Order: sequence, then C-alpha cells, then structure tokens
Amino acid sequence: GLAETHQTLVMNKLRGRIAVQVDGGLRTGRDVVVGALLGADEFGFATGALIAEGCIMMRKCHLNTCPTGVATQDPELRKRFKGKPEDVVNFFTFIAQEVRGLMAELGFKTMQEMTGHSERLEKSDAIKHWKSQGLDFSKLLATPDAGPDVAIFNCEKQNHGLEKALDNKLIEQSKDAIENGTALIIESDIINVNRSVGAMLSGRIAERHGFAGLEEDTIHVKLTGTAGQSLGAWLSRGVTLELAGDSNDYVGKGLSGGKIIIYPNPESPIVPEDNIIVGNTVLYGAIAGQCYFRGIAGERFAVRNSGATVVVEGVGDHGCEYMTGGCVVVLGSTGRNFAAGMSGGVAYVLDEDGDFKKRCNMAQVELERISDSDASVSDEEMADMINHDAQRLRCLIEKHLEYTGSSRAQSILDHWDNMLPKFIKIMPTDYRCALLDMQAKASKQDGTNMAVGAE
Repeated sequence: GLAETHQTLVMNKLRGRIAVQVDGGLRTGRDVVVGALLGADEFGFATGALIAEGCIMMRKCHLNTCPTGVATQDPELRKRFKGKPEDVVNFFTFIAQEVRGLMAELGFKTMQEMTGHSERLEKSDAIKHWKSQGLDFSKLLATPDAGPDVAIFNCEKQNHGLEKALDNKLIEQSKDAIENGTALIIESDIINVNRSVGAMLSGRIAERHGFAGLEEDTIHVKLTGTAGQSLGAWLSRGVTLELAGDSNDYVGKGLSGGKIIIYPNPESPIVPEDNIIVGNTVLYGAIAGQCYFRGIAGERFAVRNSGATVVVEGVGDHGCEYMTGGCVVVLGSTGRNFAAGMSGGVAYVLDEDGDFKKRCNMAQVELERISDSDASVSDEEMADMINHDAQRLRCLIEKHLEYTGSSRAQSILDHWDNMLPKFIKIMPTDYRCALLDMQAKASKQDGTNMAVGAE
C-alpha cells in the first residue's frame, strides 16, 4: 500500500503536497528506513511504545483485567503499572540511533534525501526465497521516473483556504457573545464546500472560556442548504447549529457540548424518516452535547461516543460501535452489527419488526424491554441510566419533536402506550455492573454519614 501510494502520487506530480504516513508493526530503526525508502515521510508506532511502558500483550484491554495496569480502570490493577515516560523516550532514542547508523551506511544525510529511493533496497534475497517463488515484486518495488521538477517527498505547504471558511463570518458576528455572553441568532446559507462549520468558532470560545463554554443556545446559527464534511466538529457548549437541509459525513465529530439540529428543508418533497439526512461516522468521538436528526444517518453512527445525547430516525451498519457513554435514541431500524464493542452508555431502538436482536452484536450488551411509569422524576434522577427509561425516552422524543417538527416523533407520542413496548434498551453488561456497584457504594456512604450525624 505504501509503495503503490507513493508511486501513484509521484506519477501524478502530487507527492510534494502530501505527507505520507506508514504504520503497522513498526518495531526497529530498520523498519523506519525501509518505510522511508518505499516513500514514507512519517511513521506511526503503537505496539512497540506500549511494550516499552510495560504492556505484555495479554489482549484483555476490553475486559478491564489488564495485569500490568495499562488498560484498566480498576484501582488495584492500576497500582501495578510500572511504566515511566523515560522508558518510551529511551525506546525512541534507540530507534533514532539505529536509523542514523543505517542512513550513514546508505550515504544519506537527511530523511528527505532517503525518501522514495526504493532502488537502494536489496530485493534479490527476498525474491529468491522459496516462499516467494512465482511472485513478481518488480512493479511493487519499482522507483517511479520523476523529472527534476517532480518532488518525491513532502515539501510543499498546502493552502487550505481557511480565509474563505464560513466560520470567519460567524466569529465576526459572535464577538460580543463570546466576550460578554450576549445571546444572538445568525442566519446563513451553506453549501458542501463549507467544511467543519463551527470548529473555528468553538476554538475562539475555548480560548476565552475553556471547556465550560457559554450558556446553552447563546449563539444560535440557522443554516440553510447542504453542509460539507464535519459540520459541528468539536462544537462548544453554548453554540447551536440548526440546519434546514442535509449534511455530509462526520457531523458532530468530537462534539464538545454544543447542540446540532438537522431536518429537511421545508420545501423538500422527501419523507424524512425514509431518507438519509446525515452521512457516515456521525458523532465520532463525541464527548458531550445534544443532536437531533430528522431522518436517517449512515454507517458507524456514534462510534466512540462517550457523552453526547442524540435522537435519529434510523442508522446504517455498526451503530454505537465502541460507544463508552452518552445516550442514543433510534426511532427506526438499524443496520447490522449494532453495539459492537459498546462498553458504556445506553441506546434505545424502536424495534417495530421484532428482529433487532439479529442485527445487534450481543457480545457485550443486554437487551431489555421498557415498562411505562407515570412517576415524574427530577433531572438528578434522570441521570440514573439504569432506571427511569420511559421518562427519559419520552423526554428526548418530545425534544426531538420540538426542535425538528418530526412527524415520526409526533406519531410515537400520539400512540405512546402502543409504541413504548416496541422500544428496546441496549446496555453493556459490565457498564450496568459498574453503575450498580457505584450506587451501592454511594448508598453505603450516605448511610455512614447519616449515622455519624445522628451520633
């Protein structure tokens, strides 16, 4: 892959604009040199550095039982962690020293001089090996012809056109809101070349207020059109993006407290609950905030979500993959492999056809039906993810209706008694155990404090 990528970029005179990174099992300085000769500018290390700080590759990271205290939240196991920053520094120092020695043998002074010179690789021994008989690597390891005006390593700075970003306009109009918290509404058209809308604005808010951001809905941006990739990426608390239209992939990537509302343009003839409204990998790595999507999302929805709350009307394959927190409500069907690797948070799926279990990855989660309850609960009680499911679900669907005007939400609420039993709650088994354990400890602590107070 590395060799073909490098060759293709050189032949199309694009190599100078691209920084090519290679990873996958790099362990030694020799690995780095081979990667550079095949065309890499950058090198990704993971396993080697982990081992340097104490990992013994037990491959139990997802079970919270790491015997060396690397991948666990168990305080007793974490005590066993013996790694030091100096260990990783030494590992990479040895890597660098080996690279320098090999470069000296090859006659290169810098990494850039060495990049892409695959002719310096000794191929004959590998090709003559009995396992390689009948295979022809000549094209794979070929050095592409490049004239003196064609770069073979990354040496050009790209102009990303940030001065044209829509956020510049939003930042200018939001100065008073950022400084003084003055609420305002901004209206703007948006097209698919407007990428990462809200990210630069959130950066300005973070510079001034940190993660706390602003009061909810301080800056309300109403957009009309089709948004490019990463709408609302890292959106800060206090910013609301409301889009009448649709959006591409990565909506709400790294969402950090903001609110995103998307629904079809009122002039659109589509049926929202039957059509895609946002693309793939929506809410990737979100940590906080709210999203309401009137329509269907693509694949890998809410992957690695750790704290955002979202309502959507259908998702593709691999929904809630590796999710560790937050709450996802799906008012429609899902694709296959839902909840794969899900270790935290909860999800509610409307299972009208009764076949959701076939599409759910049951390795780490439990499914349960939801029973109704007329009892009202406080916001503090609503934070209890084990209980109060009916109240939480109804509250989120009501918000979805309020923000998006969803006919799907309206229909569910109008027939609540019949629809509620069709919802399934998805909750990781270990997550439930951890919450129950925390509640037991908190209850015991409260009882102890009461006893001390009585004395």
